[in-house]
Amino acid sequence: MTYNSLFTVLTDPALVDETLTHAIAVAEANDAHLDALCLGVDRSQTGYYYAGASAVVLQETISRAQEDAEEIDRLVRARLDKSTIRWAAEMGVAQLADIGRHVSARARFSDLVTLPQPYGEGRGAELEAVTESALFEGRTPVLVAPSKGAPTPNPRRILLAWNESPEALAATRAAMPLLRMAETVHVVVIDPPMHGPNRSDPGGLLAQYLARHGVKTEIDVLSRSLPRVSDVLLRHMTDMDADMVVMGAYGHSRFREAIFGGATRYMLEQATVPVFMAH
Repeated sequence: MTYNSLFTVLTDPALVDETLTHAIAVAEANDAHLDALCLGVDRSQTGYYYAGASAVVLQETISRAQEDAEEIDRLVRARLDKSTIRWAAEMGVAQLADIGRHVSARARFSDLVTLPQPYGEGRGAELEAVTESALFEGRTPVLVAPSKGAPTPNPRRILLAWNESPEALAATRAAMPLLRMAETVHVVVIDPPMHGPNRSDPGGLLAQYLARHGVKTEIDVLSRSLPRVSDVLLRHMTDMDADMVVMGAYGHSRFREAIFGGATRYMLEQATVPVFMAH
């Protein structure tokens, strides 16, 4: 597998440069085509804000979203025009509650989606919905770019979080082109089960599978010495000076199609390197 068709979604003018820096780097490294969706978001809540709103107010929110889309589109085209990659840009307007439909319909026809961190200061509520829809509805791997730090389209040291789950295996398979190019991939297992077929060799079968693909692996078995598994991963990420984290994306159904589980959300909040995720 190669990453020939890339996709990104821009919903905030302030995040255009940051997001495209990473997306362009990935496109250059893979000689890939990048599609950019420039979305103006109507963030008013249907059924709440709209209940007593006049037609004038409703039109105002739509007009503001259209203006945002036009500004984002202008910034995106100006930046991509200066690059050497193949690209296309599309502009549109979406309500916050309906944004997932627009994103997933396009993400599913790409090999990898590059998005900004969905959490943090100045991050809009739509960023979480965009990331979730690409992963859970579009079923496409996502590379979440950190708010600070240089792009690493060819990471040398990768932390691969392994817990034998289908999500972790999906992320491993989707990240194979990156894993094969890395100098070292650390398969990190936290508190492996005391009983089961792999108790004597945690991560061994995965390491064997990766070795057959030419991936240079090391297995790091860690104890859960901190309250959250994500805390242990983040500390090990720093200790091994990782360039990227590969992990499964975990969520659960509630009021929306999917909502990130605590471990996934915390990693996306705290990671200072790109996080490659798949579901």
